[in-house]
Amino acid sequence: MSSYVFFTQRFYNDFMTKKTVEHKTYPIRHYIKVMMLVSFTVLILDLAISIASISIVKQQSTRNLQDTAALYIDRINHDFAYINHYMGWTLGNDESLLVMNTYGVNSIEFLKANDNLHKRFTELQKNYGHEYNFFYYLKNENYFLNCAPISVTYTDYRQLKTKIISYIDDKEMYEKFYSKWTPILINNHYYVINIVPYYNRYLIGLISADNLIRPLRQINLGANGYVSLVDENQQPLSSPISNSGKVMTEEGGFSNLLQSRTTINSAFSDTNFSTKMVIRYGIFEKIMIAQLLIMLLFFIVTSTLCIVLLFFKKRVLGPIQSFSENLAFINEAGQPADFKSSEIIELEQANTQFKGLVEQIKTFKIAIYEQELEKQRIQLDYMKLQIKPHFFLNCLTSIYSMAQIEMYKEIENMTLSTSKYFRYIFQNGENFVRLEDEIEHVRTYLEIQKQRYQDAFIYYIEQEDQAGSVEIPPLVLQTFIENSIKYAISREHEVEIRLTVQRLRIEEEDMLVIQLTDTGPGFPPQVLEKLNLGEPLDQSKGTQIGIMNTLKRLEYLYLKRAAITFSNLESGGASVILSLPELPNKI
Repeated sequence: MSSYVFFTQRFYNDFMTKKTVEHKTYPIRHYIKVMMLVSFTVLILDLAISIASISIVKQQSTRNLQDTAALYIDRINHDFAYINHYMGWTLGNDESLLVMNTYGVNSIEFLKANDNLHKRFTELQKNYGHEYNFFYYLKNENYFLNCAPISVTYTDYRQLKTKIISYIDDKEMYEKFYSKWTPILINNHYYVINIVPYYNRYLIGLISADNLIRPLRQINLGANGYVSLVDENQQPLSSPISNSGKVMTEEGGFSNLLQSRTTINSAFSDTNFSTKMVIRYGIFEKIMIAQLLIMLLFFIVTSTLCIVLLFFKKRVLGPIQSFSENLAFINEAGQPADFKSSEIIELEQANTQFKGLVEQIKTFKIAIYEQELEKQRIQLDYMKLQIKPHFFLNCLTSIYSMAQIEMYKEIENMTLSTSKYFRYIFQNGENFVRLEDEIEHVRTYLEIQKQRYQDAFIYYIEQEDQAGSVEIPPLVLQTFIENSIKYAISREHEVEIRLTVQRLRIEEEDMLVIQLTDTGPGFPPQVLEKLNLGEPLDQSKGTQIGIMNTLKRLEYLYLKRAAITFSNLESGGASVILSLPELPNKI
């Protein structure tokens, strides 16, 4: 026995010597220097990457906004040109204005012609927006009136009438207004106006400067970004309102120092005004400053950690290393050797406890190994539950069918619901989720199925307000809802699916009680009997896998504290009641 111990000890020493040569060790000071160097390098790289990324994103955002503004201005140019052409054509070809200019304003002919003209321009207003206002002026009769519903106030209308008559008497009217939309000021509000003359009768088109650029104000230009209509001297024709609804000014300030500013000017065709878009994405600079502060904090924490490590090495690691070396020597009986050389009393006590733990570890090792295998199998079943290619293909097929019959609104709803459904599944890697998130996922799933089955079923979800924050395992409710969809729905009558959630106190314990019912045919007697007896169902044909996996998951996650009751209702249909304890021991 002594020779065996001698050769064993010699072999161990040779092995440790060889291992030391192969794996060179370094002092803790070396690792501290490496940590400091890596931290400083990461800080510099993060600064450079942040600046480059923000610059690229800002350039791309500016290009996108320029393209959006160009598309809108092209549309307005087309609208201006068509409206101008339409008013000119009406003056030259429509007899309504000629009749109105010939007969008196109180004659029947005048009233009929006025009604026809009003219908024409009301239809034009429907096509191009109620923001556009249309008027006519008969110089012989000195008669001014709107020929479509107007959106200006009566005060503005009176002043507009006075200005129009004065412009018509002006000899420079042709150069200033004809075929050219021009801004005018009425009661401290700017409007864009176009006057089309034909002999002694005139048609006038008008739109508010604020209404003209209202769609551009829907674009996100930053909290302090704004859009304004400006004249040829860059003077504002509309109030520069930010996305937050505040009127912006050109004044500087300390808050604007952190916000870069980009200005985009886009001119309209054959006009003397343009749009001015001021982009202020202060969030980019705030992100960069936040990143720098985080990296600086990381650098400080790293430095502090290095100092702590030096102190820790001297006062703690040294004694622990000695304790570890002693643990490495096992006596001939396979037990850790006794030692009394440690400077820390707690470590000497730990040596005694360690010997007892060795025996416990041997006992629990096999049990833990088997438990891990069971856990991996359950997780694999959960992953299989998540991946459902047939459901995905059915969704795509439904969208394709809707597209063939041009059901565009339904396609939008179906696509959004499908996206939310799979986003929830693929982003959900936890053992527990909030109940309100799980119910929202069930609602999304039911809406998808309603798109497929139309009026085949209705559903109701009843939930207590205080139950939404309770956590349950994900996809548990969907498993039983799917079972109702699969076996309860028929084309003969409409099925009702109901989900009810309550928080109750049962046997001195807070429980979450979830009941799912449907009005279908219910569980087959043999299946119901096996479920209530806890016997496994037949899964040889690829069916009933979801329910069995869900039962095993609940048993594992709640440590056999969850209760599930299956039954058939007297009025017809299936019922499942889940009683789950709150605040379970999460795994």
